[in-house]
Amino acid sequence: MTRSSQLKEVGLTKEKSLKTLVENRTAYTLDKCELNVFETHQAAALVPLTFNDFVVTSMLRGKKVMHLYDHAGFDYMPGETVLVPGGVEMNIDFPEASVNNPTQCIALAIDHQKIENTLSFLNDKYPRMGDTYWKFNKNNYHFQNSLEIASLLNKIISVCSSNMPLKDIIADLSLQELIVNIVQVQNKLELTQGAPKNSNSNPLAYITGFIKANITEDIKLGILSEKACMSKTTFYRSFKKEFGISPLEYILSEKIKHAKELLIFPNAAIKSVAFDCGFNDVNYFVRLFKKMEGITPHQYQIMLQGNTILH
Repeated sequence: MTRSSQLKEVGLTKEKSLKTLVENRTAYTLDKCELNVFETHQAAALVPLTFNDFVVTSMLRGKKVMHLYDHAGFDYMPGETVLVPGGVEMNIDFPEASVNNPTQCIALAIDHQKIENTLSFLNDKYPRMGDTYWKFNKNNYHFQNSLEIASLLNKIISVCSSNMPLKDIIADLSLQELIVNIVQVQNKLELTQGAPKNSNSNPLAYITGFIKANITEDIKLGILSEKACMSKTTFYRSFKKEFGISPLEYILSEKIKHAKELLIFPNAAIKSVAFDCGFNDVNYFVRLFKKMEGITPHQYQIMLQGNTILH
C-alpha cells in the first residue's frame, strides 16, 4: 500500500460529544456535496447505511468488512475507496473497533447533476477511444486510491470542514477533478482486467495486456506506440487522458506490483527480483519501491514474513 494514497486522519470526536459508539456521524453540507465523517468505537456487525445521492467513501483509520450488492464481504482498509450509488444499502461489520482502536471513514455524497454535467462535458470535449463513454463503472467500485484521488479527498475534507467564505466554489472545482480522476482509475481497472475482450474496440486495452505480459522486459514507449498504431505523441496523450497517468508511470506501477508478488517468497533475493522485473539498476529499483510503497523491498519482505507468522 502506497503511504501517499492514504488519507489524513481527522481528529476523533471527544468521548463526551459522541452521540453513539457505532457510526457516529459529523456532517458538513455544501452546495454540491455533503461530507460525512463516521467513526465507530465498538465492535458491531451488519450495520446498515444508505444515502440518497451517489457517495464516494474512503477509509481513514481502522478496518471494516463491507457487504454490497449481495456479494461476499470484503476487507475495507485505509488507502482504499468504495463507490456506492444512491439508494444502495451498505451493510458494514466492525470486527476490530474499540475505544482504543476506532474506525473512521468519510462518505462524500455528490449532487447527481454535478456528476452528470462533468461526465457530459468529458464525453463532449474529450471522447474516449472506440465505442465507450466516460461513466462510473458499477463493477469497479472498490479500489486503492491513486495519489491524485487521495490528494483531492484530503483537500475536499479540509475545505468542507473549514470556515472559508468561498468554500462552495473551491469544493465544486475539486469535485469535478475528483470525478475525472475516479473514472480514469476505473477505466484503467476495466481495461486491465478485460483486455482480451476490449482490445478490438480500444487499442489501449491491448497495450495494458501487452505490458503485463512483458513486465519482465525493458518496455519502451516507441514499441507501445507502434503496437497501438499511433505516433509517440498521440499515444502518450491518449494513454494519459484515458488513465490519468503516463505510460511510464503505469509500467513502473505494474513492475512494482509484480515485484511484490515475487517478494512473497522469503528466499527471493532483492537483486534477482529487480532483474526479474526488468530493472538493470538494483539501487534504482530499491529507491522506486520505497517511493511507491513507503518501505524498502527488504522491509516489505520482512513484513510479509511477520504477517505469515502471525497467521
